[in-house]
Amino acid sequence: MDLCDYAPGYIRSIAPYQPGKPISELARELGLNEPDIVKLASNENPLGISPMAAAAIPKAIAELSRYPDGSGYELKQALSAKLGVEAERIVLGNGSNDVLEMAARAFLAPGVKAVYAQHAFAVYPLATQATGAAGIEVPAREYGHDLAAMLQAIDNDTRVAFIANPNNPTGTFVAPGEMHAFLRRVPTRVLVVLDEAYQEYLPAELQADSVAWLREFPNLVITRTFSKIYGLAGLRLGYALAHDSVADLMNRVRQPFNANSVALAAAVP
Repeated sequence: MDLCDYAPGYIRSIAPYQPGKPISELARELGLNEPDIVKLASNENPLGISPMAAAAIPKAIAELSRYPDGSGYELKQALSAKLGVEAERIVLGNGSNDVLEMAARAFLAPGVKAVYAQHAFAVYPLATQATGAAGIEVPAREYGHDLAAMLQAIDNDTRVAFIANPNNPTGTFVAPGEMHAFLRRVPTRVLVVLDEAYQEYLPAELQADSVAWLREFPNLVITRTFSKIYGLAGLRLGYALAHDSVADLMNRVRQPFNANSVALAAAVP
């Protein structure tokens, strides 16, 4: 047998995530000029980063010989003040992908299940499969989440339910009332991971006060990112909000120094 044959079968069968092509790669393939290409595939912010973030980066670069603050103290304090959440409930990640995977590693294992929708973010099945858990894909309803069907798919072996709202990549949206009703019906032993990477793009009147739900639902984790509306995709920074006991478990599987010093500086200029 080859060495790789000894790796778990659920690892060997993973189909790697396929990111959007860089502009430079497409230009080489098609013989185009880079300035003539408009990239839409990865939902990147065309406006770029804020001037305040740009001004904070050079100082951080000058300190690159030092490890970053492993606790992310200043960013956690800023998020705590902005969102009204205790710093102990905040978990920082190398993009929100990182915190999604932390939730999977903390709560999934061979023999249990995760539930997610068809046409949802590709990381959900990947993170699930990497733990050896079974992924249950629930058919979409009009390219969005069928919450009633997701509830029916939850059984005694289900440990995690992933939901993106707004959904990535289809752009569909679950109204706050529907989402709250869903959370009330999910068994408390099932962790609900609410991916709000695109929350800030919603009109104010459609944005749920999901942070307030954290006090009502200890099994809720909210994930957000600095990659989209804040334009920091290249620096990879995201975070999760959770009950303090859930945040503690996620931090146990978090890699040291997973949020780099330049990202931390740009996020709190």
